[in-house]
Amino acid sequence: MPTWLNELAPIVLLLVVVGVVLARLPRVEGVTHSDAFRRRRVMNWLPLGLTYAFLYMGRYNVKVSQHAFGDIDFNDAPMMTNGDFATIFFWGTLIYGSSFLINGPLTDRIGGKKAILIGAGGSAVMNLLMGLVTYGIVHNVEMWGFSRDDLASNLTATFSAMYAVNMYFQSFGAVSIVKCNAPWFHVRERGVFGAIFGILISLGIYFAFDWGYFIIEHFSLEFLFLVPTVLLAVFWVIDLWIVKDTPGQAGHLDFDTADASSGDEGPQMGAVAVFKLMLGNPIIITIASIEFCSGFLRQAIMQWFRSYAKQTNDLLGLKGSFVYDNWGMMLCCAGIMGGVFAGIISDRVFQSRRGPVAAILYLGMLVGSIVMCFTYQTAFLPWLVVLMSLCVIGVHGMLSGTASMDFGGKKNVGVAVGIIDGFVYAGTAAMSLLYGIILPDDTMKEVAANPDNWMSWPISMIPVSLIGFLLALKIWNAKPKPKGQTAAPASDEA
Repeated sequence: MPTWLNELAPIVLLLVVVGVVLARLPRVEGVTHSDAFRRRRVMNWLPLGLTYAFLYMGRYNVKVSQHAFGDIDFNDAPMMTNGDFATIFFWGTLIYGSSFLINGPLTDRIGGKKAILIGAGGSAVMNLLMGLVTYGIVHNVEMWGFSRDDLASNLTATFSAMYAVNMYFQSFGAVSIVKCNAPWFHVRERGVFGAIFGILISLGIYFAFDWGYFIIEHFSLEFLFLVPTVLLAVFWVIDLWIVKDTPGQAGHLDFDTADASSGDEGPQMGAVAVFKLMLGNPIIITIASIEFCSGFLRQAIMQWFRSYAKQTNDLLGLKGSFVYDNWGMMLCCAGIMGGVFAGIISDRVFQSRRGPVAAILYLGMLVGSIVMCFTYQTAFLPWLVVLMSLCVIGVHGMLSGTASMDFGGKKNVGVAVGIIDGFVYAGTAAMSLLYGIILPDDTMKEVAANPDNWMSWPISMIPVSLIGFLLALKIWNAKPKPKGQTAAPASDEA
């Protein structure tokens, strides 16, 4: 059996188990949907969700490329250093985080389907361009009048610009998937959607890392960017034909979702008015602040564990660990379990409140960060960062994927998701900027190879985890309040 199929088997098995568990859960009281509706809903979110997963593949492939470019010497230095990657990632996340000012209101106007088509199409084009630049460097081919040396000497600037544009289109991903699915899920069953959202994030991470490393091990480096280009193009066509913005467009009855838009039958508010409404909502701002912490912590683990393990391998030997070799698979499994745990207990234990789940998982992040300071030079570290990833991906799916629907309402969810997801990537940008300064310079290999010089990596996570935990406690009892009367049970029956 091929190696990649062996690696995929545990994820498939886990997804089957999760599917059986979700299918066997008792129906939510007061929420009735026909079997035909439920089947059509799956057909709506599945291609949309896989598109979102492949957007992740076309987002984090830059991190995978760092390791390959770093093994290529150019002017007696790695072609892409830790600092170079931090710069590229900083500009990309900065653009992503600020794009919600445009893309949130735009998605509320045009709908989730058109938004995912714009995002997937634009990202496919930018991945194609990054692939062509990489092709010119790897194969010593002149590209657009630039020699291989020209492309290599300006790699950081070129990738910063292209990645920033890519991340603008990527920013449509979360906004579009939540906007498109909000009319299909009642507030009392959105915890399950939060689990689905976490699974999609996790699959995207798996595609990005394990498929990415498989590609650079067996094919030329440019395919790291060209494969996502093709996949996004294929799913662009699938989404065009299958995805619908509302149940009504798919031949089913629309229903009251009982979120913050329930009872609001007036015209769509202007973008400025919606922003004022969302920014004046203390719950939205608290959730966004928690997600700022999530953005910092998620990427602090995801982007830097393998770099740390690789650069300190002579002393610690972590590069040969099971987690290192199966990084994408482990993150995927952790994210799936975190998302399902968060979604089920939110709906089934805490009456569809999202705050308690976020607080529990953030407590896990805080404890994990403290333990990490004492174990980051041991063989326990790889398993610890997997457990921490379970916590932070669970929080991210629950808040960005679910709470944004609840408190933004299906009418203004684009702006709500944009604000929350913008804060996520503002946190990521802050992490990139900080780590570009405090982490060892890998052009000085002896400095980067000493684990003692990486102590700032786990220490910096402690205050961020503590802030996230305290903020989550503030929204422990928060639930959306419909504008109209008490919402009727959800049903697509005539």
